[in-house]
Amino acid sequence: MIIVYTPEGGEPETLDARRLRASEVMAIEKAADMKWAEVRQGLHEGDVTAVRTVAWALKRRNEPALRLAQFDPFDDELIVRLDAREVESFALQVYASFRDQPEELAAAWDELREAAHDKDACELAIKQAEELPKDPGPVPPSLVTDGSPTAA
Repeated sequence: MIIVYTPEGGEPETLDARRLRASEVMAIEKAADMKWAEVRQGLHEGDVTAVRTVAWALKRRNEPALRLAQFDPFDDELIVRLDAREVESFALQVYASFRDQPEELAAAWDELREAAHDKDACELAIKQAEELPKDPGPVPPSLVTDGSPTAA
């Protein structure tokens, strides 16, 4: 996940939440009064407590004395975006779900483009997903367990 913090009248600041130290996770859990799994889910759902607390923890890397009470952005100043790895994963899921439904696929691609932080990486992920074969082909004999061609 990428959090983009754009203070009113200021320049956007990209906060990369892909990797956090254990101490940062612990500080986030304590400050948010949430378990890490809840915080991660909250990031995906745009939960303001999760987003603000993770952004605060990331800002503390450069401002160690920053207290959560001092970091109180307006709700529209924090936006969560998908990182390149997440975009690639979602692109594969979207294509698998909608490849035979062109209108739904186009709408899903537009949503993915909106959610992606790196627009070029998003376009590449979409292109690669669309180049996958529509028919996955026969199941290798090693996966056939009961005489029927099913994946294990």
